[in-house]
Amino acid sequence: MLNWTSGGVCAPKGFTAAGVHAGVKASSSADKKDLMLLFSEKPCAAWGMYTQNVVKAASVLWTRQALQNGAAQAVVANSGNANACCEQSGENAERMARAAAEQLGIAPEDVVVGSTGVIGQTINIAAIEQALPGCTEQLSRAGSDAAAQAIMTTDTVKKEEAVTVEIGGKTVTIGGISKGSGMIHPNMGTMLCFLVTDCAISKELVRTALQEAVRISFNRISVDGDTSTNDTCVLMANGMAGNVEITEKGEAYALFVEALSALCVKLARQMARDGEGAKHLITCTVSGARDEQSAETVAKSVIASSLTKTAVFGCDANWGRVLCAMGYSGESFDPERVDVTFSSENGAVDVCRAGRGLPFDEALARQVLSAGEVVIAVSMGEGDGCCTCWGCDLTYDYVQINGDYRT
Repeated sequence: MLNWTSGGVCAPKGFTAAGVHAGVKASSSADKKDLMLLFSEKPCAAWGMYTQNVVKAASVLWTRQALQNGAAQAVVANSGNANACCEQSGENAERMARAAAEQLGIAPEDVVVGSTGVIGQTINIAAIEQALPGCTEQLSRAGSDAAAQAIMTTDTVKKEEAVTVEIGGKTVTIGGISKGSGMIHPNMGTMLCFLVTDCAISKELVRTALQEAVRISFNRISVDGDTSTNDTCVLMANGMAGNVEITEKGEAYALFVEALSALCVKLARQMARDGEGAKHLITCTVSGARDEQSAETVAKSVIASSLTKTAVFGCDANWGRVLCAMGYSGESFDPERVDVTFSSENGAVDVCRAGRGLPFDEALARQVLSAGEVVIAVSMGEGDGCCTCWGCDLTYDYVQINGDYRT
């Protein structure tokens, strides 16, 4: 049984965090936190997953190399600058790791580095180095909130969750913080996500657990069809819960993956709901597909469709856009078996059956689509495959936010 709790990345035993204003971006206000630290008092089994973009930020390259040994003990991350495609980006990522390591008394290779913000501008590494001593001094068991705020860019709300589960008679806790609002599209959105747990679990299974959880969460969201240069999701496990170490895929491993996946889905939904300028969270559930992969491909196509997104923004039950998006997804299916329903907390309206439009109450449909979360349920009549993906509507505000993002 899963139990949701508070504390974010500081909920598991042995983890402390902090977030401060360093002034990474010259134009940022003094109350905008833009530098965070996360530290485990014991070394961790760790693994990461990263952007699929060929163009990768220096933080991704550093972290990917550092985690090749499956171990880490700290995270340092900044907002305000992506440290990507600019002069001395690799050197500056290493300087971040070394500066944090020096403050924490650990090896630089045990420090995960994350950056997010404007691409192509040289990062103010001196500001980060100057702020790290003060950030280290503020490390505490109450620091998750500040850390979550420090990695926000165009996010309007912080993303922070924690969950507990009983494994082998011990309470295991998993906590996470993430950021992401724009440039979000599978695989991996423009996100930083730091997941920590006090579970005792082998390096090999940390890796597979993270892969399983990301597959059904962060790889099933889309905001705008763009995949960032900086996407990083890291899981660190310090073993301080005292459970017998999980070394094989059995009941204990299944419980851990269930809890980790639930946490990641919560964070993924928050990211989709907080898409830049978004007014609606769009949930697309596809059932009756040939298999799970087919259902996922179709659902992703629907949530990524600009025309479907704008229809939801306008509270227009234009179901033809859903079928259109399904049709160019690359999956083969019989359109004359497809049913579509729009639903929300305000009710439900069937709009398509067997590939043909149904008469429906336009006023009811508008009321259904005016809710904060809109569900598009698609039945394909092809098999037993099912999948849920999440996106958001496309609004005027998205264009305005991104029209002057750099300046």
